[in-house]
Amino acid sequence: MILYPGIAIGLIVLYLLSCIRILFEYQRGVVFRLGRVLPKPKGPGLIMVFWPIDRMRRVTLRTTVKDVPAQDVITRDNVSVKVNAVVYFRVIDPMRAILQVEDYRFATGQLSQTTLRSILGQVELDELLAEREQVNRRLQEVLDQQTDPWGVKVSLVEVKHVDLPEHMKRAMARQAESERERRAKVIHALGEFEAATKLRDAAAMIKDHPMAMQMRFLQTLVQVGSENNSTIVFPLPLELIRSFLKNEKQKEPST
Repeated sequence: MILYPGIAIGLIVLYLLSCIRILFEYQRGVVFRLGRVLPKPKGPGLIMVFWPIDRMRRVTLRTTVKDVPAQDVITRDNVSVKVNAVVYFRVIDPMRAILQVEDYRFATGQLSQTTLRSILGQVELDELLAEREQVNRRLQEVLDQQTDPWGVKVSLVEVKHVDLPEHMKRAMARQAESERERRAKVIHALGEFEAATKLRDAAAMIKDHPMAMQMRFLQTLVQVGSENNSTIVFPLPLELIRSFLKNEKQKEPST
């Protein structure tokens, strides 16, 4: 009879030890007592869960990364592409994450797939490729609005890869090549225009200063003479020819 109280105390101690639960800083525990949820989530730290009347569901508050599988999407301009994405979300209300949805991770993943097909079906291919940030922002806003009743916050959505058909890749390559050729021709034409403008300005300046042309001729001779060749090009001043022409006109008999 003396051992009975000791055994009872030992059983009570073992029971209390089995009721101890430790929750990390990023975890919260939603406790159900006889089927009814307690008002506030437990944790972090040391908590007591009195089995069998209590049941606890652990919820992590860390950001979860969900990979969205490649989805077949038809854009607004009727181009079939395959697009995959990644979704970053976290639980901000553990009570709603447990009570409002059966599995918030699975539900968020499925909702991400359907939203990806729905939103990308409303944009054109050029917008999907060139305005990726705007598309990501729109996806994030729609997903965050739909997951808010579950206590889940979607912080970021990123479209990772857009798989184009082969004929579209060839068409885009031809388009890019044509665009580069167009820009090259425009740059060449601008260079010719600027060169012609400078030559016009130089001709106007030399016209008012005839000695400048003579200096230019002499500079050309120096450049030609510095090369190792046997050909000498001597520029004939136009003023010299013009003076001969004037003399010939003066000698002609007047009619």
